[in-house]
Amino acid sequence: MSDRTGGTEGGAVRPGKYARVERERRFLLAEPPAPSSVTATRVITDRYLTGTRLRLRRVQLPDGEGELKLTQKVPLPLPGGVQGLITNTYLSRAEYDLLASLPASVLSKTRFSVPPLGVDVFDGHLRGLVLAEAEFATDEELRSFMPPPQCVAEVTDDIRFTGGRLVAATRQDVLGQLAEYGLHPE
Repeated sequence: MSDRTGGTEGGAVRPGKYARVERERRFLLAEPPAPSSVTATRVITDRYLTGTRLRLRRVQLPDGEGELKLTQKVPLPLPGGVQGLITNTYLSRAEYDLLASLPASVLSKTRFSVPPLGVDVFDGHLRGLVLAEAEFATDEELRSFMPPPQCVAEVTDDIRFTGGRLVAATRQDVLGQLAEYGLHPE
């Protein structure tokens, strides 16, 4: 079995017992989903730990419950919806707090479940960006997926719309990227 190298130098990783293949397609939307179409809502804060492929995530549900997790994403140099390898570890509050003390870039968003999509409405410098994603268990599901009509453009292969890139983008970068797809948020 050969190693595949991810986005960080010296980062050879193989799928196996803990890492799984992540299959998803991403789409731009012109606006947030209609409230009547939303089945669940959660607020997400992602901390991209400086100098690593690690993301620390806090998810808060409307009832106050939530989850804390550490994720490693290792991109694979393949076009299309196979994004790479992903490994998640669920954390206690004390573990999360310790890791949250490390230097990181922060991204926040509200995720709306609108089956079959998860729709992220971004805050802060990414305000106006509405990005939807669909996740798949198999390559066949990924290939046969027909995006709903509210999807303006597919950006699966545009790495500028990955969390690791968005967290480092300026407001002007984001507005320019959206304009390339004919979107002009206020």
